[in-house]
Amino acid sequence: MGNEKRALICGISGQDGAYLAQLLLNKGYEVYGTSRDAQMSSFHNLVRLNIRNRVTTESMAPNDFRSVLQVLAKVKPDELYNLSGQSSVGLSFQQPVETLESISVGTLNILEAIRFIDLPVRFYNAGSGECFGNISEAADENTPFHPRSPYAVAKSAAFWEVANYREAYGLFACSGILFNHESPLRPERFVTRKIVSAACRIAAGSKEKLTLGNISICRDWGWAPEYVEAMWLMLQQKDPDDYVIATGESHSLEEFVAAAFDAVGLDWRAHVVSDPSLYRPTELAVGRGNPEKSQKRLGWKAQYKMHDVVRMMVREEQNR
Repeated sequence: MGNEKRALICGISGQDGAYLAQLLLNKGYEVYGTSRDAQMSSFHNLVRLNIRNRVTTESMAPNDFRSVLQVLAKVKPDELYNLSGQSSVGLSFQQPVETLESISVGTLNILEAIRFIDLPVRFYNAGSGECFGNISEAADENTPFHPRSPYAVAKSAAFWEVANYREAYGLFACSGILFNHESPLRPERFVTRKIVSAACRIAAGSKEKLTLGNISICRDWGWAPEYVEAMWLMLQQKDPDDYVIATGESHSLEEFVAAAFDAVGLDWRAHVVSDPSLYRPTELAVGRGNPEKSQKRLGWKAQYKMHDVVRMMVREEQNR
C-alpha cells in the first residue's frame, strides 16, 4: 500500500460523505467510512458514484464513546471528517433530543477519542450556516450565532466544542461553516430534491401538484461536490481554523422553483401550491454566507451558483 494518507469519514453514507470519499480516492487516499450499522447499510450513494468497493466500512455509533475509540484505534487515520449526525433541519423539530445527541455528543466523543488516543489526527467538523439564524448581512466567521432550530443549536454546540479542544489541547481541529449545498445525492425529504423530482415527473406527464411551505425564504445554495473540496483544503493548512463556505449569493425558494420548472420547459405557477401546515415553527428568512476568508486563505471559490445547481440536478434526474 505504501505511505498514502488514510482518511476516516464518519457519516460516509450521506451526500457529503460520498462526494468526499470520491475526492479523497482520486487524491490517492486510503478511505475508511463509518455508519451506525455498516453491515445493514446499503451505502447507496457510494454505489451510485461507483466507489463502494474502494472504501472500507466500519460500524460506529458516534454517541457511544467506546465505539468511537475502537474504530479510531483500528483505523489510525491521518485525517478524520465528521459528517455524521441527524442532517435535517425540519426533522430536528420532531426529534430534538436525537438531533442534539447525535450532533453535539457525537462530535465531543470524536474529539475526546482523538485526544485520548494521542495520534496526530487532523479533524474536520461539519458546521452549518444555520447557526447564524436570521441575518441582514452575509455572515462571516465573526458573525454571532443565533440558532433557530434544534439542528442549529446542536451544530452551534459542536462548533464551540471543536474550538475548545483546539485551544485547550492543541488539536488540529477545524469547523467548516457550510451554507446549503445540494446535489443529485440529496434524499427527497430535502426541499431542493423534492422540487427537482416533482418538476421532472410533471414534465413527463404526471398530473400531481407540488406542495411546498414558505417559498419566500432565501438561501445561499451551492454545489456539494465543490464544498467537499473546501473540507479537504482546511486540513491541508499549516494551522487549524474555521471557515465559512458559501457562494455569497442568496436566492428565494421561489426562484429555485422557477428555475427548476423552467429547466423542463414549464411555468411553475401552474403546478405549485403553498401549504401553511408545512411552515416550520421558526424559519430563517434569509441565509447568506461571506466566503472571503476561504477565498483568501484556502484559494477556494464556488464555481457553481444556484441556477447551475438546478440545471445539473434536473439533468441528472432526467438521466435516471
